[in-house]
Amino acid sequence: MASIAVEGLTKRFGSVLAVDDLSFTVQQGTVTGFLGPNGAGKTTTLRMLLGLVRPSSGRALVNGSPYHDLPDPMRTVGAVLESSGFHPARSARNHLRAVAAVDGISDERVDEVLELVGLSADAERHVGGYSMGMRQRLELARALLGDPEVLILDEPANGLDPQGIAWLRGFLRWLAEEGRVVLISSHLLAEAAQTVDDVIVLNHGRMAGHGPLDELRRGATATVRVRTPDAERLTALLSAAGTKAVRVGDVVEAAGTTPEAVGRTMADHGVVVLEMTTSGESLEQLFFDLTSGAPSPDGFTQPAPAGTTSGMPS
Repeated sequence: MASIAVEGLTKRFGSVLAVDDLSFTVQQGTVTGFLGPNGAGKTTTLRMLLGLVRPSSGRALVNGSPYHDLPDPMRTVGAVLESSGFHPARSARNHLRAVAAVDGISDERVDEVLELVGLSADAERHVGGYSMGMRQRLELARALLGDPEVLILDEPANGLDPQGIAWLRGFLRWLAEEGRVVLISSHLLAEAAQTVDDVIVLNHGRMAGHGPLDELRRGATATVRVRTPDAERLTALLSAAGTKAVRVGDVVEAAGTTPEAVGRTMADHGVVVLEMTTSGESLEQLFFDLTSGAPSPDGFTQPAPAGTTSGMPS
């Protein structure tokens, strides 16, 4: 079964603790978002997964083995971490053919991946004339050459226009539905919310949150608005229970709570409700909560920040 497993992973660069005792797993059939502010340790973790950086301690495993022990890495893992330095005078097709030849991959597969990422019509164009978004698609095509079970993508939406981002969202979902493991690092939080199944949130090299996105959303607080002829009484009841509530005419606005909590208060005290709406907390706000010391939503673990915070690699 395809998988990614990180076990007690730690990396120091001199006095800087970049990754601190990190553990998580990613299973096949899911798109997992790897989120965190700049300097959180995301890229360092991905580089350890790909054998580009040696851990100070702990293990980073793909399909149960360190990357260097995989019998055929290119056919197991496809990765996009940074630009591979395409030669500007070489066509996209010829570039991929050169990469494929190293691992005995056929020219037919080159044409297949160009079709998959929507570059067939531009396959003979010099890469120097490609837009940033087209280069990003070409990077993805390179990662797919070996038809890998595991995909590790660092900021795959970089340079894509809105149409390209929508395409990428569907493409990643399709790859996961085929039974692959898809791990994506991203700072586009609103986009991640529409793409991923699970999230891993890093802060100062440590786990700030890990779990299904739906659980994170269910545990999130919101602003609940209730229209009721008992607005004054409901405001007093919610305030007495520790909820910040304000009355605007016949509407009560309760912040930092859930519809269920407000509903229980109304039911317990016989408050008549004419209308209730909810304005949910954004993924951005949840992200900031997880990385600023605020309490985590239900089902999420949030350790205290590591002691070393400055000069940390991303």
